Amino acid sequence: MGAESFYPKLRQVDIFPADYAGQKVICLRDPLNLSGKILFYPYPAFFIIRLFDGCHSITDIQMEFMRRFGELLYREKILELANQLEEHFLLDSERFRQMEREIIEAFKKASLRPMALDGETYPDDRDSLRRMIESSFTSPEGPGLPVIGQKTGDLLGAIAPHIDYSRGGSCYAWAHRAIVESSSADLFIILGTAHSATQRPFVLTQKNFQTPWGPVETDRDFLREIETSFPFDLYEDEFIHKGEHSIELQLIFLRSLWQRQDLFQIVPVLCGSFHEAIQKNISPMELPGVAPFIEAFKMAILRSPKRICLLASADLAHVGLRFGDAEAPNRFSLQSLADEDRSLIGFAERKDAEGFYESIRRVRDRRRICGLPPIYTLLHLLGSRGREGRLLKYDQSLDTGTQSVVTFASAAFYSCSP
Repeated sequence: MGAESFYPKLRQVDIFPADYAGQKVICLRDPLNLSGKILFYPYPAFFIIRLFDGCHSITDIQMEFMRRFGELLYREKILELANQLEEHFLLDSERFRQMEREIIEAFKKASLRPMALDGETYPDDRDSLRRMIESSFTSPEGPGLPVIGQKTGDLLGAIAPHIDYSRGGSCYAWAHRAIVESSSADLFIILGTAHSATQRPFVLTQKNFQTPWGPVETDRDFLREIETSFPFDLYEDEFIHKGEHSIELQLIFLRSLWQRQDLFQIVPVLCGSFHEAIQKNISPMELPGVAPFIEAFKMAILRSPKRICLLASADLAHVGLRFGDAEAPNRFSLQSLADEDRSLIGFAERKDAEGFYESIRRVRDRRRICGLPPIYTLLHLLGSRGREGRLLKYDQSLDTGTQSVVTFASAAFYSCSP
């Protein structure tokens, strides 16, 4: 292949800094996890890779490298990097597109959404997983084990994180203790964060979800209530459910606390980005499809004979070098971040969806609140029902390797009954 006929193009992948074997590197992770591996590159190699934009030929890349480092970069080195990325399906190529088509088609035909994180984010052994979840309750930061069998039935909804259990397990436990003790729901509406781009603001699936204790059934009757009153195809982006972790991590926690699998059903909803609203300085309710979806959902909740609990799976801020900031977090910036987060959570406690959004829009989402869409949707669905919410737990996970921090919280919303 000639140097002037090859224009390598990197797919949209997760890119972040890290320390690996004592060396500062850049990590490339495939959101679709097609190869099952994360690739690590030193900074000079990543300088080459970032020029894989579909606009630079091999010769162009050699010239850019010479300008930056004053050294000749051999064509073979560029092709070696390109071939490695292609091998792991990270280049936007026909080989990747064929693999993507095959996986999407297989997922469409499947009736069950398989687990994506077992053996990685959480143990694939049921007993080990249950012990891990139990330790989230009993850890120094946890709320203690829930009291089983004394449900008050007055929990309307909750917010819980979707960060991995090793960093946020105790925060999950605060929300799930409230669920165990105060919810008599037989239907959980789980509002997850879609970390991949979507064509529509909300993404549904009718598939049941696999867990280590067997599948949990999706309430298709509830979904049909929404479909009949909504003009868009709510399943257009369904494939995103395959690898998205925000619903799975919530469901695994839920299912581990129920001894029988027929005690509840779910309605899994992935919420897409609201950045278009931020850019246009408008409310998310003015984006196409958002207000009709929320109204259709409200009506479906009112018509459902089931006892329903809403659950937003949402982290808060993402700050530091990994996320593109110029400076790493320090003691003072972490305190300032906590103050800003708590102010934001205050809007959620008051069920002020527009105030919650406006607090983020006003600063152009500089803290990267990935939980904006599910929390905003939850607050609108709660509406005027019940009392103000209550913050249960706030936490920050500082990663010194990537010099970044993710923040998250648990909160609960109760009905007016005592």
